[in-house]
Amino acid sequence: MKPTVKRIALGTIFLVAIVLMSYLMVFAEDGGDDYKPAMYSTFWALVPPIVAIGLALITKEVYSSLFIGIVIGGLFYSNFSFEGTVNHVLQDGIVSVLSDSYNVGILVFLVVLGVIVALMNKTGASAAFGRWAEVKIKTRLGAQLATVALGVLIFVDDYFNCLTVGSVMRPITDKHKVSRAKFAYLIDATAAPVCIIAPISSWAAAVTGFVPGEDGFTVFLRAIPYNYYALLTIFTMIMLTVLKFDFGPMRKHEDNAIAGDLFTTPDRPYADAKDDEIKGNGTMIDLVLPVIILIILCALGMLYTGGFFSGENFVVAFSNSDASVGLSAGSVIALLLAILFYTVRKVLSFTDCMECIPEGFKAMVPPILILTFAWSLKAMTDSLGAAPYVAGIVEQSAGSLVNFLPGIIFIIAVLLAFATGTSWGTFGILIPIVVAVFENTDPQMMIISISACMAGAVCGDHCSPISDTTIMASAGAQCNHINHVNTQLPYAFTVAGVSFVSYIIAGFVKTIAIALPVAFLLMLGTLMVLRKMYGKEAE
Repeated sequence: MKPTVKRIALGTIFLVAIVLMSYLMVFAEDGGDDYKPAMYSTFWALVPPIVAIGLALITKEVYSSLFIGIVIGGLFYSNFSFEGTVNHVLQDGIVSVLSDSYNVGILVFLVVLGVIVALMNKTGASAAFGRWAEVKIKTRLGAQLATVALGVLIFVDDYFNCLTVGSVMRPITDKHKVSRAKFAYLIDATAAPVCIIAPISSWAAAVTGFVPGEDGFTVFLRAIPYNYYALLTIFTMIMLTVLKFDFGPMRKHEDNAIAGDLFTTPDRPYADAKDDEIKGNGTMIDLVLPVIILIILCALGMLYTGGFFSGENFVVAFSNSDASVGLSAGSVIALLLAILFYTVRKVLSFTDCMECIPEGFKAMVPPILILTFAWSLKAMTDSLGAAPYVAGIVEQSAGSLVNFLPGIIFIIAVLLAFATGTSWGTFGILIPIVVAVFENTDPQMMIISISACMAGAVCGDHCSPISDTTIMASAGAQCNHINHVNTQLPYAFTVAGVSFVSYIIAGFVKTIAIALPVAFLLMLGTLMVLRKMYGKEAE
């Protein structure tokens, strides 16, 4: 049996089994607002995302895998009632997440960025930027380091980071034969890991809101040096690039890219997009200026939602900002200005600009569909009580294992964020528990443990195929989503292993002066061993 046919058969059998279970099990009525399913706050609450992730990695098919996970969550919630499952999946899942104002704002932002990218391609600005880059960036090393540098500079928000870096740097990395999988990794590794150590970002704003009874911003600043996963991910990404080696599935993708195949697998998203460019009309300013305006307006949009123009100071405004409203408003205004700019310069006609709107929307349909399913799966997990279940595990661990607790919290945060696909949800579950355990007994351990929670959440989010940031990175790189996940996992797991050991050490020494240098030395040693094993890339 062919692999594709086998995967389809297995998926079909699995789905049929679920449907049969829905008829064989006892029907249950919904008990209203206070209703809790029999599996509430048990390990079964984590089964739907685990199944979805497992199926996605095995079958390489993300849409059906996510949907099966959602259906399983609905079955568990309704105690295997057919009617209850359908209602919960549709009303409390898909319809609910698409009715949420925050989610809609993110979708608007995503579509608008797709339209702006379509406009840039239509003008030929991307081609012009590529011609400029041919002169300034002459090597694969330069193309990758330029991608990293731009990713670090765009630290305001991870969504914005992924899509902007992708649209700007893709022509350059393609020119220098960097695989789409490696490009997606570079984008993803400079999205959340950079945002979680940047004091002025939507992520910092989220974390500060989860620290009850404390100065959230001060706690965030003190936790930065202990955020090993974020710091070591950036370090690892740079070292892999400079030392010119790769390992795991990424090695195959990079070797194929050097030979001329940027995709490796038959699925080649947007492979023919360059055919839509109007070469010769646009110049580099047609790409650079709209991007700069987009960055400025999105930052101003976030400041506006935080009350900056109503008297709040800069830091407080970012802490109180609403990323969804700020990014969507800023991007819409930037789109209108871009259309005006192109029509006034006669690079594009108004009709051409309007034609780019549906084209940009169509380009973003795959990530929108994945995001919708991922949000719906999270809704299923929330309704099954995953949060209180994990909270109970953490509270039980805060006994005789005090010095090991940062490492334990890191692992729990990784697993929770991986299963749910959300960093911010993990912050909201674990950080208040950590504060309650340590604020009156060991403030330094509280800082280390909060940082472990943030690092673990980012790690799990970084690895998870149902994470919105991972999905955005795939969209920004125009890379097959499962290819991105498979090639990124060995890198993420390597850094996670070193981070776990570093948190064990930090739990005992409790000082930055020792723990941070040791973490970097451990990471450097690990990379040197891997380089010895796998050697340099093919030239």
